Amino acid sequence: MVSQALFRACSRIVVATYGRFPLFGELRSSIAVLRRGERYLLQQRADGLGWAFPGGMSWFWETEEQTLRREVKEETGLEITRLRREFVYHDRHYLPSRIAVFACEASGEPRGSWEGEPRWMPLPPREAFFAAQLSILDRVRDMRFPL
Repeated sequence: MVSQALFRACSRIVVATYGRFPLFGELRSSIAVLRRGERYLLQQRADGLGWAFPGGMSWFWETEEQTLRREVKEETGLEITRLRREFVYHDRHYLPSRIAVFACEASGEPRGSWEGEPRWMPLPPREAFFAAQLSILDRVRDMRFPL
């Protein structure tokens, strides 16, 4: 798919340049943990960086919640119906980031985007996961993340 190839190229360019020259400092992101029974909504990232929870970077004017709602809608087509901020952490795997993590409920059926294809699935092995979200994966696995 052309759009996923474009996402892969854009992602790699941003990581290569902003990771070395963080002109605006730490970037803000919001991530959603959506669960149905023993399955979580995850997507195989189109940039080849592994499985990830939906979410992404904020525009400068957005709140954490606005970012969360926009990114989940863009990536999965789902509408957030309930959310609760669980924790915030800092990461430097790819970009200097401040990441807000939310436990969420959503309505609708997931659909793919240029960033990847969402699926309800059990948590994958740690080595298959997006490195910048390993802190979330570890908390969910260790049951330190109430849902």
